[in-house]
Amino acid sequence: MLETYTLPVILLVVAYLFGSLSSAIILCKLAGLPDPRTQGSGNPGATNVLRFGGKKLAATVLLFDVLKGVIPVAVAHAVGLEMVWVAGTAFAAFLGHLFPVFFEFKGGKGVATALGGFIALSPALAAAGLATWLIIFAATRISSLSALVAAGLTPVYSLWLIDSVNARWIILLTALLLIARHHGNIRRLLAKEESKSG
Repeated sequence: MLETYTLPVILLVVAYLFGSLSSAIILCKLAGLPDPRTQGSGNPGATNVLRFGGKKLAATVLLFDVLKGVIPVAVAHAVGLEMVWVAGTAFAAFLGHLFPVFFEFKGGKGVATALGGFIALSPALAAAGLATWLIIFAATRISSLSALVAAGLTPVYSLWLIDSVNARWIILLTALLLIARHHGNIRRLLAKEESKSG
């Protein structure tokens, strides 16, 4: 019985550790820039890096953050794990980004890593979430609002796109954590003080 869970548990741990590799902090250090947690919004993510590091570095951070979700989940698929374990692997990578063990558990908001996990988990689910983000962003030019709406609707989309009920619960938990990590943005949105992009 124990052997049945050995591989899934190992993958969960590896996914968490992989997610804990903060792309923004590592790449800013390699570029000779300050720790993004001390700049701008204080969030170690692509949007904050864009403010002081430029488009190229921000795009690189975004790419690596997405891959942190894609790679562990793709491995979980490749070794034939059940959907609930695949979803759990995506959640572990996402959790690593939020609370990175290598960086005092002070991570980012997890949008890109969650998206990467969903891409490998279910391309259709990821496409639905990304389309929602793009539509809201095109209408409002507010990145945080776009992320919040996409996060809120992704569990709804999973009702049609994901067969595993337990995997759907993990997707819902991911969405709730994403929304919770945007608490500051929510306050600014309610106060009509959230800034627009581009």
